[in-house]
Amino acid sequence: MKVLSIQQPYAELIVSGIKDVENRSWPTKFRGEFLIHASKHFDNESFKYLSIYGSHFEGMTKSDFLLGGIVGKSTLIDCVTKENINQYNHGWFTGKYGFVLKDSCRVEFIPLKGRLGFFEVDLVFKNKRC
Repeated sequence: MKVLSIQQPYAELIVSGIKDVENRSWPTKFRGEFLIHASKHFDNESFKYLSIYGSHFEGMTKSDFLLGGIVGKSTLIDCVTKENINQYNHGWFTGKYGFVLKDSCRVEFIPLKGRLGFFEVDLVFKNKRC
């Protein structure tokens, strides 16, 4: 199954169903279900900004976030640019390319080393929480 590493706190926003676009500097032709890997790196500046201006993490600290493993799954339905993002009517797009997501959900944590880009793992993945 394909996996994509995403820094926290963004992985948390995606698996919580709040963030529906993952911004990247590169495009992809991949469409379909994939696992969300929370990288070991935590974006402190984004956490501060989103806590203040988005009120997304009330009462949470960095220690509340899972790092270094599978935390969820999602379905990538499109890869967009600023020219065609408006068809999805949302505000999370900020990059050169946006991976439009749907049906994102949290799964039981599975420790796993991350990699750049989409990567494959041999997991028979069955999770009753999604």
